[in-house]
Amino acid sequence: MIKTERLILRAWRPDDLPLIAAINGDPVAMRHFPAPMTREESDAFIERNRARQAEDGFCMWAVEAPGVAPLIGVLGLARTNFETHFTPCVEVGWRLAPPSWGKGYASEGARAALKFGFEQKGLDEIVSMTVLANEPSWRVMERIGMTRDLAGDFDHPRLPEGHRLRRHILYRLKRGDWQRHQPT
Repeated sequence: MIKTERLILRAWRPDDLPLIAAINGDPVAMRHFPAPMTREESDAFIERNRARQAEDGFCMWAVEAPGVAPLIGVLGLARTNFETHFTPCVEVGWRLAPPSWGKGYASEGARAALKFGFEQKGLDEIVSMTVLANEPSWRVMERIGMTRDLAGDFDHPRLPEGHRLRRHILYRLKRGDWQRHQPT
């Protein structure tokens, strides 16, 4: 479990499944993904994250906002599960319910995930990626100290030619750069 000022990033519990399925099935929350998930797809997503936690010691965790909501989304670290010019790598990512947007939760949680990845897991670099149209996410990437790798933009290999979400932008953060920007 990782605690921040307003959030808890934690392991998945059975009572989270319907709550995350509602977020994963929401067309607004999933507008920068190929499609909203069915309940079965959402449950399988959580099961894969449980397995990643057991294997890697990290995953896309449940995000709780105590006193606000028992589950506001998913946020954490994940090894990429596709091949392209910058893989293998570990990505920081997030997906929050629309009522939780614009409150700084993604930045707060992502900073905690970066700290965990660099300090606890000893990662040398963490990346993040999204489609260019997802300005809120790439703004978070910039706020948490990541830098866009203009040469790193890529066509997502899991999406077909011509798909509106195929082209992705890449942000990177190396441990040394992260350490230099930490308060002393």
